Amino acid sequence: MIERFERFSLAIAEISRCWHKLAGEEMKVYELKGAHATYLTILCRYPEGITVPELCEISLKDKSDASRMLAILEKKGLVRKEGGYGGTVALTAAGCAAAAQVQQRVRRAVEAAGDGLSDEERAAFYRALEAIARNLRTLSREGIPE
Repeated sequence: MIERFERFSLAIAEISRCWHKLAGEEMKVYELKGAHATYLTILCRYPEGITVPELCEISLKDKSDASRMLAILEKKGLVRKEGGYGGTVALTAAGCAAAAQVQQRVRRAVEAAGDGLSDEERAAFYRALEAIARNLRTLSREGIPE
């Protein structure tokens, strides 16, 4: 069991480290951090805009992180806030162009990362990963059973 835990933990940590490095490299073009890529790609799915709480729920980030990231994106002219406090945030034309570029690069990276996997293996992997995430979410809320 410990070996399985170590393999899982180390694989997740390595995937995260590599993904953040790749995202960071891609976002340098915009003088942004890798974490901004997530916000751009999410906002791209909501052209009419979404509220910050909705963005936090989708991105699994807290409000302070989202507010910080959005302030930077707004300063760069990539997002606009509409409706004041409690309003929505949406991509500008420049933000849409940046998000499209990021999405294109993400598609390439995801495709390359899954090289050698069949469609069936990929589907099984995502089902397993989602089940593990769901189970860990429950454990983090309820604690580890005795």
